[in-house]
Amino acid sequence: MINLHAKQIAVIGAGIIGLCVAERLLSEGHSVCLIDPGVPGGAQAASYGNGAFISPASVVPMTGPGLWRQVPKMLLDPTGALSVRLRDLPRLLPWLLAFLCAGNRPEKVSCIAHELNILLRDAPLRHADLAARAGLPELIRQTGLLYAFQDRAAWLVERQSWDLRADCGVVMQECDSARLRDLAPDLAPEYRFGLLIGEGAYCVDPGGYVAGLAHDLTRAGAQIRRDRVLGLDLTAGRLRGLRCEGGDVPCTDVVIAAGIASAPFARQAGDRVPLAAERGYHVEIANAPINLDVPVMPQDGKMANVTTRGGLRAAGQVEIASPDAPPNWARADVLLAHLERSYPALRGQAHDLRRWMGCRPSLPDGKPVIGRATGSPNVFYAFGHGHIGLASAPATAEIVADLIEGRRPRRDALPFSPARFRSPRGPT
Repeated sequence: MINLHAKQIAVIGAGIIGLCVAERLLSEGHSVCLIDPGVPGGAQAASYGNGAFISPASVVPMTGPGLWRQVPKMLLDPTGALSVRLRDLPRLLPWLLAFLCAGNRPEKVSCIAHELNILLRDAPLRHADLAARAGLPELIRQTGLLYAFQDRAAWLVERQSWDLRADCGVVMQECDSARLRDLAPDLAPEYRFGLLIGEGAYCVDPGGYVAGLAHDLTRAGAQIRRDRVLGLDLTAGRLRGLRCEGGDVPCTDVVIAAGIASAPFARQAGDRVPLAAERGYHVEIANAPINLDVPVMPQDGKMANVTTRGGLRAAGQVEIASPDAPPNWARADVLLAHLERSYPALRGQAHDLRRWMGCRPSLPDGKPVIGRATGSPNVFYAFGHGHIGLASAPATAEIVADLIEGRRPRRDALPFSPARFRSPRGPT
């Protein structure tokens, strides 16, 4: 594509968000350089270890009415589904209060869900198209996604959140015990009710997908530079380039898609963004005696169970903590124990097991930051996607490309603006 107004764009971060942004900008005819200290798709990145779900049902945020009652448990139970590291509480307290406030009324939760739906409603189709164009169609499988409950009564406890998903247009099919056995024959008989999201998809190798997209981008003309960005070269709002350990990188525009490392760059560009590390864990059993043709999320554990190229993976857990805090591998052991409860064939077996921990970049209201910086018209944001980074990456890239091109975004970008964190007196 010939673009008479082609720009020289640097993208900070070569995770799934940065790569999707780069792919879109390259297709618009721009010159693109991705900069990341790590290898794309490497185990250091959140993109590597996610739950592999690409689900239009992921619109309901973690925060919600009454969640404040669980704060003592979050602090006292280090292996709970949602926990806060006690030693980090003083630093994280403002984030935690904003998190609790973001969902303190049902109408707030509904608003967030409908806004996240902007990014997720067509995510499976977008990834199928992206993978096909990159020569990686086998990595995205559109089999549907199964959410399993012990019985219908357990689903009714969560009925409000599922009604909200339906209100966002998510199509789901109820499954009785027999249908559950057809879709997931290895699932424990204690699960007797389920919901099938027929439009859902998953990635069989998240790290390999990121690496494959990076390879395809370099083949198409993008530059991927292994380097550490030290800061933006800004003078009175005018962007000159990036200061990097390996030497300066000139650019006309920059997209900050550096995940958990994004906040300092955003601050340089005039925006204080309350970004926190929502650390997730996974365990993966190589050569597991079961294979899930349809990924499963047992709702009593809220963790994704999926067969990847590396084995049977269980991913989940939410630990709000400092990004550099040592891993709490007991949280990974919780995932393993839940796998063994959910699939009887795993019990009593010696497992060839791998554990992983990574930092999801998360904002208190569960929405990413996508938009133009306050301090420079040539700095753009695409970070803070929390649990929905993989699924929402193509839609995020579309919004960023529209903004850089000066087009009115085809998807409403206003809900993701960094301005939502500004007080009337300026940045907070």
